[in-house]
Amino acid sequence: MKSILINNGIKTSPFPKKRVSISMPLCITRRVRWTPLTLGAAVLVSTFGANLTLQAQQQLDTNSSSSLSSSKETATLTPTIPLAELPDAPSALQNPQPGQVQPPPAAPPQQTSADPYGVSPNGTKQTKRVLGIVPNFSSVSADTKLPPQTAKEKLTLAVKNSFDYSSFLIAGVQAGISMNGDSYPEFHQGAAGYARYYWHTLADTADENFFVGGIGPIVFHQDNRFYTMGHGGFRKRTWYAVTRVLVTRTDNGNPTFNFSEVIGSGAAAGVGSLYYPSHYRTWTKVGQRWLTSDLIDCFNFFWKEYWPDVNKRVFHTN
Repeated sequence: MKSILINNGIKTSPFPKKRVSISMPLCITRRVRWTPLTLGAAVLVSTFGANLTLQAQQQLDTNSSSSLSSSKETATLTPTIPLAELPDAPSALQNPQPGQVQPPPAAPPQQTSADPYGVSPNGTKQTKRVLGIVPNFSSVSADTKLPPQTAKEKLTLAVKNSFDYSSFLIAGVQAGISMNGDSYPEFHQGAAGYARYYWHTLADTADENFFVGGIGPIVFHQDNRFYTMGHGGFRKRTWYAVTRVLVTRTDNGNPTFNFSEVIGSGAAAGVGSLYYPSHYRTWTKVGQRWLTSDLIDCFNFFWKEYWPDVNKRVFHTN
């Protein structure tokens, strides 16, 4: 029989406790059972992960090869354009390719000056007189921009054109031609008849200059000077010159209908009829004088446009 020791009143068993030794193998056994599962899962994940990684790498390599091939094909199909053929290259502008449309040449810049007789960019210029006799005070050289006129300057220009010494000479020639053609039989012939022709011609010239070149420009705020074009073809320049009867400039330099010319010449014809014989005061006679005055001004603008060229090429005057 097993004896039971009593130590200080507490019963103790003589057999050692084996609870720990029995439970420990159970724990170890449980860990050993889970270890193969864990290793198997790790191997499975590693295998599938490696396969996925390899497939992804192969896909990237394939895409890179395709992109490189596409780039090479694009570079092969796209023609190489030399730098000199680019539209903004300096050589392309200087040496245009066949079929390339060139922009029209820019008009010469206007030079701001107070001198209407200055030399234009094309080397020509207007002069105060034509052939040293005929007044040309209202003409301006090509591509010249002048400051606006004052009312006093407009009237001064009209006075100079009306009472210049050449005006008296020209009126004398016109009076002789009219008397020789017996334009107005009531004036008769001889010295007395020539005097009548003379002062009527001089009065007509003054009326035209004051209404067209003085009063009209002041009332309508228009420039009474003729601005030479000076460049372009013959048709272009001729059309420009003869249409100055209908088109002029305002004091600000803008194009406008030439009220000063059209209305002014009509007023001059109406006033002139007052000192002619009564049967010349009809609407038909006044209209004829009106139209004749405008046609004469068309011719005046024509020779004013080409006078600088004639002066340079024929008389070699710069």
